Amino acid sequence: MNLLENLTPQRIVEELDKYIIGQNNAKRSVAIALRNRWRRQQISGDMKGEIIPNNIILIGPTGIGKTEIARRICKLTGAPFIKVEASKFTEVGYVGRDVESMVRELMANAISQVRDRMVDEVRPAAHEAAIEHVLDVLIPRGKRTKKGSEAPDSPETIRYQRSREKMRQKLVSGSLDEKEIEIEAEFDGFPSFEVMPSPNMEMLDIDFSEMFASFMPGRGANRKTNTSVSKALKSFTDREINRLVSKEKLTETAKQSVEENGIIFIDEIDKIATTDKQGGIDVSRSGVQRDLLPIVEGSKVPTKHGMIDTSHILFIAAGAFHTAKPSDLIPELQGRFPIRVELNSLTQGDFERILTEPENSLTKQYRAIFKSEGVELKFNVDAVKEIARFAALANEKMEDIGARRLHTIMNALLDEYLFEMPSQTLSSVKVTKKMVSERLTPVIESEDLSRFIL
Repeated sequence: MNLLENLTPQRIVEELDKYIIGQNNAKRSVAIALRNRWRRQQISGDMKGEIIPNNIILIGPTGIGKTEIARRICKLTGAPFIKVEASKFTEVGYVGRDVESMVRELMANAISQVRDRMVDEVRPAAHEAAIEHVLDVLIPRGKRTKKGSEAPDSPETIRYQRSREKMRQKLVSGSLDEKEIEIEAEFDGFPSFEVMPSPNMEMLDIDFSEMFASFMPGRGANRKTNTSVSKALKSFTDREINRLVSKEKLTETAKQSVEENGIIFIDEIDKIATTDKQGGIDVSRSGVQRDLLPIVEGSKVPTKHGMIDTSHILFIAAGAFHTAKPSDLIPELQGRFPIRVELNSLTQGDFERILTEPENSLTKQYRAIFKSEGVELKFNVDAVKEIARFAALANEKMEDIGARRLHTIMNALLDEYLFEMPSQTLSSVKVTKKMVSERLTPVIESEDLSRFIL
């Protein structure tokens, strides 16, 4: 994980502070876990394989930053990442998703991520090769100018190269984009389509398009088709990219990325904790815990890209744990999540900071939305405090949904303008404390309105 070489725990926390307010203990734990992965990769010998990741359980109500912490560290490190909900899994053999599907999904995510990176690397070379292909169509080579047979100093070759260079300049400038040419359209072997398997077929992980294509031999012949120069250039570029991006190298790199750097965020893990100590069949709780255990411990999971070793994948679990406790998980699973961090509920002061400090704060988002309609949006300082006060009050009166309450509050506050725009009479909006109070007080004070609106 080269990106982590310069990302010390302090640096990781600084980056997280740009988007997440408070929750310092959770940030520290995640930062240390990430850095430990880089530290492990610097160790040689048998000891490297013995060091396992310190998986983490984040405990706290919804909307306080648990998911956002995990999502931001993946953007920060470029690691393969997926978020799954534990409540959607069932024990193997029953209708529903099996837990191994999370590893297959992570591998698919890594394949896409690595391919995008490899495509970016080869795109310049592919584009240059595509230009040469289009030029070959626009100015076909004669018998005396074909590659390998031309005399470099012959008049025909010099004239051809001069004409080709002039055509290249026109092609690069875009003046030939709409010109129609005839090219060979490659046949892919079989139409591409996606098969949605039933939950119990999910474990097969089969690429049906490739399977059917293998049943259709002798259909790879090319055919002529008319298209514009711009589309031909794109088509040739895509072909060159597919030729330059090695499928074997792509799969190998993605597999290594998953096994060394992969992160799986398991949300709602409290939903599979059971307080019933009597035993019995519980396919969506204790059964899921038993199936989850070997993956978290470290096992090989079959995918269409080969076996994936989960020994060094970092698992971050999260849950509100209102009715259950982490100790209600089976003991073996508890032992695989040695780091437990309790996140704090958000206060009015936290809401004020959330509204203004993060780089993606709601006030900045709404300013950008209004600006897209040519309207300038301003927030008074006391208006921001009043919005934060109403958000905290709503969380007290109803279910505490953390910072997500700010979204509902802001939408209720600016709903009229969002509907009215664009308007020739509206060029600027100033949000004041009085305006916030007038618009939100009736909603907060009415039990029926607040229940359905906020």
